Amino acid sequence: MRVVIAEDAVLLREGLVGLLERFGHEVVAAVGDAEALTEAATAHRPDIVVTDVRMPPGFTDEGLRAAIRLRADGLPVLVLSQYVEQTYAAELMDAGEGVGYLLKDRIGEVTEFVDAVNRVARGGMVVDTEVVRQLLGRRRDPLRRLTPRELEVLGLIAEGRSNASIARELVVTEAAVAKHIANIFAKLDLPPAADGHRRVLAVLAYLRT
Repeated sequence: MRVVIAEDAVLLREGLVGLLERFGHEVVAAVGDAEALTEAATAHRPDIVVTDVRMPPGFTDEGLRAAIRLRADGLPVLVLSQYVEQTYAAELMDAGEGVGYLLKDRIGEVTEFVDAVNRVARGGMVVDTEVVRQLLGRRRDPLRRLTPRELEVLGLIAEGRSNASIARELVVTEAAVAKHIANIFAKLDLPPAADGHRRVLAVLAYLRT
């Protein structure tokens, strides 16, 4: 198979290259950031992309967001990380096939990893049980999807604050508040409706915790 690897840790990246080549695969590109990953995957159209989650420049979720875009473009993607980035992991899993999410520290055998690469490339789905556990927990408690700032905004909504009042309290623009509220509605899976109605539903979710 032809593989593109994205991993910012040089030793791990080179280790993955050597490992996959030892099992007969061709690594057509091995890069260290999400932008280079997107460029390499677009140029080479590999059989599978293997990527970390946290990479330059922000070391947050750049790799996983790139993986979602590449999977939407038809490329099988295997995420290999130390972390479960729950919001975007759930979005990636929604693809249903040609996706994988493994935790580096929980891979016990080299052959286990290589088998996962092969299965995902063939259109299968391989997900670490710990990833599944955390995603199920997230769905039971929807507020866990929210960032600390979004929780803060939701708390102010629960106090009956308007967008303008929230903006003054947090010393941000009303546009920023509106963006946070839109994110809250999306993460709580609230259907499109009048904003007032969704605000009530969001507050109910907040008060149930």
